Amino acid sequence: MAKILVTGGAGYIGSHTIVDLIENGFDVICADNFSRSLPTSLDGINEIIGKKIKNYPVDLCNLESTKTIFEENKDIVGVIHFAAFKSVGESVEKPLMYYENNMYSLLNVLKCIQDYQIANFVFSSSCSVYGNVDKLPVTEDTHLSNPECAYASTKQMGEQVIKDFSKICNTQSILLRYFNPVGAHTSGLIGEVPFDKPNNLIPVITQTAIGQIEKMYVWGNDYQTRDGSCIRDYIHVMDIANAHTKALQYLIAAKNESNCEIFNLGSGNGVTVLEAINSFEKVSGVKLNYKFGPRREGDIVAIYSDNSLCKSKLGWNPVFSIDDMLETAWKWQLVLASK
Repeated sequence: MAKILVTGGAGYIGSHTIVDLIENGFDVICADNFSRSLPTSLDGINEIIGKKIKNYPVDLCNLESTKTIFEENKDIVGVIHFAAFKSVGESVEKPLMYYENNMYSLLNVLKCIQDYQIANFVFSSSCSVYGNVDKLPVTEDTHLSNPECAYASTKQMGEQVIKDFSKICNTQSILLRYFNPVGAHTSGLIGEVPFDKPNNLIPVITQTAIGQIEKMYVWGNDYQTRDGSCIRDYIHVMDIANAHTKALQYLIAAKNESNCEIFNLGSGNGVTVLEAINSFEKVSGVKLNYKFGPRREGDIVAIYSDNSLCKSKLGWNPVFSIDDMLETAWKWQLVLASK
């Protein structure tokens, strides 16, 4: 079995990707120091796959500590790099912390990849690199606007670092730009662990339903959309996870046309805020306490992806519907509430 290192493997997308990799025949080791995750995520992974994943609780911003992982695992054939801080609001308040953590960890991982001659690399990027767009759907060729926060800046900078690295190194790289990952594993054993007040719609919905948030607001109901509310592209976390597996299989089979390729990961369909609320109420049987508020400054009317490149080249197809996303998110919220 090909051995894969997953950094940030106890995090939201990392944990689900480890499960998908194992289910597709890969051997996996993890690097996570739990600065933005919990060890219980690894327990959930272990229960789902029926065996224990080895984790290295190292700070990837420390080069010497990072090297120990590669020194002990010289048979690594690929690295998936998730490890990063990701809170947009926090990155606005603490930009230096984000630049230091997200960039140093990436640079150290790339240094080790070069020194230990690792053939394949997949980078966790984000649709935030596009900024505000003026044409839909968003394709991989859409112009990258000025980033709106330090988090988005680190993703733009990270992509450029990897592009430059790919010009002088034989490592094959794929940059995966996620839109809005939501939901949880269908088992209810792993999901997103909240570390601050949620800004994204789906956690706001589930936390309102459970009573952690008294009332949620739909910011604006007079947009030029189907029902007046904003449109976003939501994609189930297990579909996102499977795309990473497909990306590695693609690289290992040498199907890539260049040393660095980019793919959007989205459903390809926009969902309005009200459609998401209606879906949740349908699958959960819970009536949400919400009201309409004014438009928020900086909110864009709509954004959704063109995922045709990922489908055609990686053979990836998202299978979870918006109902599935809300149903698994609610199941996970109930698990969190019971702990």
